[in-house]
Amino acid sequence: MSGRSPGDTPPNVLLLVTDDQGAWALGSRMPELHTPTLDRLQREGMTFDRFFCASPVCSPARASLATGRMPSAHGVHDWIRPEALARTASPTPPFDPDFLERAAGADSIAAMLSRGGYRCGMVGKWHMGSSDRPAPGFDYWWAHQLGGGPYHGAPIWRFDEETGTPVRPAEPAEEPAHLTDAITRQGLDFLRRIDDGDDTAPFFLQVNWTAPHDPWFDVNHPQELLDLYADTDFPSVPAPPLHPWFREENFRRAVADRHSALAGYCAAVSGVDRSISALLDDLEQRGLLENTIVVFTSDNGFSCGHHGIWGKGNGTFPLNFWEPSITVPFIVRWPGRIPAGAVDSRPASAVDLLDTLAELTGAVPHEDPLRAGRSLAPRLLHDAAGAPGTVEGEEAAVVIHDEYGANRMLRTERWKLVLRREGPTELYDLLEDPDEVHDLSTDPAHGSRLRELSGALEDWFAKHSTESLDGWHSTIDGTGQVAPADRTTPPGGGHDAQRRA
Repeated sequence: MSGRSPGDTPPNVLLLVTDDQGAWALGSRMPELHTPTLDRLQREGMTFDRFFCASPVCSPARASLATGRMPSAHGVHDWIRPEALARTASPTPPFDPDFLERAAGADSIAAMLSRGGYRCGMVGKWHMGSSDRPAPGFDYWWAHQLGGGPYHGAPIWRFDEETGTPVRPAEPAEEPAHLTDAITRQGLDFLRRIDDGDDTAPFFLQVNWTAPHDPWFDVNHPQELLDLYADTDFPSVPAPPLHPWFREENFRRAVADRHSALAGYCAAVSGVDRSISALLDDLEQRGLLENTIVVFTSDNGFSCGHHGIWGKGNGTFPLNFWEPSITVPFIVRWPGRIPAGAVDSRPASAVDLLDTLAELTGAVPHEDPLRAGRSLAPRLLHDAAGAPGTVEGEEAAVVIHDEYGANRMLRTERWKLVLRREGPTELYDLLEDPDEVHDLSTDPAHGSRLRELSGALEDWFAKHSTESLDGWHSTIDGTGQVAPADRTTPPGGGHDAQRRA
């Protein structure tokens, strides 16, 4: 099933990506959250309410979103440290915008759409490599130098107004405006240039905000947005006792001042919301909105007290795959093609996005046996009778996989298994224990299930990883990565060793 008919005008694509926004941080789940534009997208589009990132930390999650590959097939396994991004400090840093060349045969959304005749732009956070020049496929490029930091005086690459890309040679600069607004400003600049152009080529614009990533304190967010949350104690956000694995040293201030931290987090989301409104209004004024596929998602999940932690996958040690860390919002709007107000509750993964956009737009991706996703277009599109579309094998159970260095997860409708090279193993019955409190991995009654799921996890990653980029033998510990092949081979490493642990 395709989103386009022969002769149709190719749809534009607006991909909106936030940073550290858990699936719980939508107005449909969090009544105290002020997000009228996201509420509108949910009313006018389809929401996947169980959508999973491929890794519970930014850089590998973003690389998987772009390529459809798992980290062990593209080589980005942790957040990329600043020293690996500072091209001005080293003429040949370990990472660069062409990092995909290290993952032979990988395609990307921008490269695919560019080959299909799209004009492609990226504004904001890249964090998959040095961002001082456009990544493959992009014509327009306004980029944050790093992966995060303050919302005022943010480090960017000086922009060349004539080319729509950073100046050459690369020159670091500071953005004087609030970063969320600056990223939105540049997205609008891309749209203005598209509208001023002479041809009728469709566009792909990826807007990558750093919000709602911390910092949340110290006037990082506009007072009028903070004021929205002055009179709530955030009743929808749980506040259980701190988990023993929690790395509290990274979030002491949030733990000590829950209200201010949550107000900052929510103000950041509300700032993105009004930015999305500006982008949609601009497209509507240009007559482009109705034929634009709008996709809203985030790179990875996040906990603001959920499960007894603040943070994401590296908010604990051992690194975690709890539901708040791996579930993110996913909303798609395309009037007349995707039903308004629909909710899809079957699991889906970020690695599905490339194939989904390929089918919806008619673009042709490179063949890539390591790509791990499958198109969600049949689930987004409905036939004339209003019934969900079907695809061969679609009735089969959806199994979700995640990884973070030498830590891997398999999640079925009922069961979640986490294997770690150096332990511990976790097994949860999500039907009986949705909060993942009771680990069953050492229960003899579940020994056969543990072995079955462990074998399935190992077999799946054998098909979706490469020996040179496999994270199972990596040294990743959640404190950052400086090179794609950040690996060692521990004695007795491998899944079999973990199963015995």
